[in-house]
Amino acid sequence: MNPERLFEEFPAPSYRGAQEQALRDIRDAFTAGNDVVLVRAPTGSGKSLLARAVAGCARRADEGDPSDATGAYYTTPQVSQLDDVATDDLLADLNVIRGKSNYTCILPDERETPVNQAPCVRERGYDCAVKHRCPYFSDRAIASNREIAAMTLAYFMQTAGSEVFRKRDVVVVDEAHGLAEWAEMYATIQLGPRTVPFWDELRVPEVDSVERAARYADNLAGTCERRKDELLAQETLSPADVRERDRLQELIGELEWFVSDYRDPQSPTTWLVDQSEPRDRDASEDDPAGGPLTIKPMNPEKYLQHTVWDRGNKFALLSATILNKAAFCRQVGLEPERVALVDVEHTFPVENRPLYDVTQGKMTYEQRDETTPKIARTIVRLMAHHPDEKGLIHAHSYDIQERLADLLVDFGVGERIRTHDRDGRDAALEAWKASDEPDVFLSVKMEEALDLKGDLCRWQVLCKAPFLNTGDSRVAHRLEEGQWAWYYRTTLRTVIQACGRVVRAPDDYGATYLADSSLVDLFERARTDMPDWFAAQVDRMERPELPAFDPQAALGGATRTARSEGASRSSRASEADAGHDDRTSSRSRRSRRSSRSSPLADVWDTDE
Repeated sequence: MNPERLFEEFPAPSYRGAQEQALRDIRDAFTAGNDVVLVRAPTGSGKSLLARAVAGCARRADEGDPSDATGAYYTTPQVSQLDDVATDDLLADLNVIRGKSNYTCILPDERETPVNQAPCVRERGYDCAVKHRCPYFSDRAIASNREIAAMTLAYFMQTAGSEVFRKRDVVVVDEAHGLAEWAEMYATIQLGPRTVPFWDELRVPEVDSVERAARYADNLAGTCERRKDELLAQETLSPADVRERDRLQELIGELEWFVSDYRDPQSPTTWLVDQSEPRDRDASEDDPAGGPLTIKPMNPEKYLQHTVWDRGNKFALLSATILNKAAFCRQVGLEPERVALVDVEHTFPVENRPLYDVTQGKMTYEQRDETTPKIARTIVRLMAHHPDEKGLIHAHSYDIQERLADLLVDFGVGERIRTHDRDGRDAALEAWKASDEPDVFLSVKMEEALDLKGDLCRWQVLCKAPFLNTGDSRVAHRLEEGQWAWYYRTTLRTVIQACGRVVRAPDDYGATYLADSSLVDLFERARTDMPDWFAAQVDRMERPELPAFDPQAALGGATRTARSEGASRSSRASEADAGHDDRTSSRSRRSRRSSRSSPLADVWDTDE
């Protein structure tokens, strides 16, 4: 790697914000001998341009021995981030490759068949006459032979050990803050009717230990191998056979990795096993049957070593929310002394990204029934405060989303509300963004990878502190070990990501309203991990003066024909605020702090 090329490899014609200083700091960090540089760059700082500059510093083919690693990888866990890269003219030399399922076959009778189910994978010895023009193999060939290959983190990890995508000189990971969690997710093994093709034929035991799970996984891998061999013996496979074969191959790899890692006395990975209740309750007492299994790794350093750290010589990891260098390194298996942290200044005026305290109580499972109606009424008041501007509601879960949607319809403002379900979330999001109406979008899990610049959205509400589910065995295990700093830091990271959705440029502006009082407590508990630029937002937070509860006013400039229906619904709602949220901005935060009980009481939530 030659970090002196950073400035000439920067793809934009000029610098904006703190980009020039960031390049200087990144160059100095690599020049000082660090193998890994963490770049903490806030929203709008142009991380992708910085990433491209770093990738351009990779050793070229004519700069070393034939055996030396050359070129660079650019990878990100977010599909939308990769889509943005693919359409950015400044990043045109990042050659994007996606998984086979994202491409369709070009044979005349197969034009709607994904490449991973095409004749070349269905028929033994099939010689495709148009393979040189196949969109997947064409993109793969280009990406594997050009200096910079771009792909999702999932594809990057899956190609570990590939002869096509070998080790390169530089690896750049964008949106790297969740690297440990993504690795845990990718390495998690789900064994059940949706993931094991012949699940109904299996006799699944009760698994009461990780050792028992490893023995069962070893046996299951052998069964999968035999099933796969039976499929491979056939001359021609149906699309369903192909899916089964590929799933079996994937499952064999997962099971063998788990068994190998668990039985390796040097592995730092801790494994946990969860088992659901079986459907069949007729098993004998001597050999009781068990249900679906989830085998989970914690801090899978060995997995990351194989899938990420062995793939390059130098690494740049970019994110707005790598909050604690030492903790991040510990989670992903890096030695802190080999890692440098570069902080990029936030250049968006703090007054353009205000936080407002509109808290109505806690949204823990026990207190949600009481707090949710208050938040719904507050949303109506905010709609009246922003009558002609689009708003985004972070509902956190589909349960909260449904409750809020029902309440808002009952209040008579449903015509300005949009929602989505699990299957149609992307289409619903795009339809809302494309609309000229000042609609309010009730969203779930959209705190990251969402660009709502300008009038696409001017205000948003965080309805619930996005604490991890304490019913998850990994989370519970860490909390039992007292890792509360990790828990609050992870939640703060999601909040900061969410706050960046509506302010995307120095001249952009957008308000973020906090409705769950646990968010204020979170800021106090995780204060030491806050970036300075976000702490400045928190310090300026105040309680706003909002209009009275008036559903008719909340409909604002919406140009719809259902006003009469909305008005009739609103008549069922009280015109008064019933004392729910008449607290003034001068109310001391100290009084809220004094009411806190144990940390677990503030965050316990197992309904997600």
